[in-house]
Amino acid sequence: MDNPIPSWPGELVDLGEQIVHMRSTPEGPGEKAVYVHGLGGSATNWTDLMGELSDVVTGYAVDLPGAGYSPEPPGRDYSIGAHARTVIALIERVADRPIHLFGNSLGGAVSVRVAADRPDLVRSLTLVSPALPDLLPRSGPARVALSTVPRLGEWAAGRLSVLPAERRLNATIAMCYADSGRIHPERLREAVEELRRRDGLPYAAVALVSSARGLVAEYFRRGEENLWQQAARVSAPTLIVHGRHDRLVNPRMAARAGRTFPQVRLVLLPDAGHVAQMEVPGRVAREARLLIGETAPMSIGE
Repeated sequence: MDNPIPSWPGELVDLGEQIVHMRSTPEGPGEKAVYVHGLGGSATNWTDLMGELSDVVTGYAVDLPGAGYSPEPPGRDYSIGAHARTVIALIERVADRPIHLFGNSLGGAVSVRVAADRPDLVRSLTLVSPALPDLLPRSGPARVALSTVPRLGEWAAGRLSVLPAERRLNATIAMCYADSGRIHPERLREAVEELRRRDGLPYAAVALVSSARGLVAEYFRRGEENLWQQAARVSAPTLIVHGRHDRLVNPRMAARAGRTFPQVRLVLLPDAGHVAQMEVPGRVAREARLLIGETAPMSIGE
């Protein structure tokens, strides 16, 4: 088994009110893409997909505030709105024209808000298992919801932190992947090292629990700021990818998405889980490449 590509180089970027860590592919294609990870993830969740698409877009993957190598945000604001403002500031920093926006899980919710609030910044929108409001009970989301209960979330995070990193990571992989055998041993080693590094950060547990609370709060939001209401206002052509074996976001939500987003194409991957961009990056790339080719200037296809 060949070794996977290494993580893309990263740098700290000062966005004014917030400093974030960003990883990017080599400057090349004129079209640009911004990638937003999910709860408990980081920019490295997009490494392989960024590589697959590096010939058509120059990619920038952000560590959301408090995640990866990004410091905690001012005021410890981990709401979806705050994350969206960070992504907007990053887009304005790296691009002078609309970009192709990618989001997974919580990052999908953030990306919907960005695309709805700032349509001038988004040329196309690709969502992988987006965490849009779904109040039907499932075991995975129920665990996330319980982690947001005041004091219980912090207590649970403290208890989990004493477990070996390998054990915690295996539990996460079992929840997020359809087939854990697809993970390259080198990727597994990298993930364990990163989890151990995160354990040493004083704000890591707070960032995780608070981001979970920010996401759950969106499930109960009413009015025009409700994420489904915002999805209906997204003007960018949209691709939504679900894995049939997703234990966190019900793939049946694709039907509602198909009725809600104005311009949308739905793809169901029969053997993938919650992080299809990591589990089957080649297949996600093929679908995203079609959307990019349809929406980017003609020079991309020449």
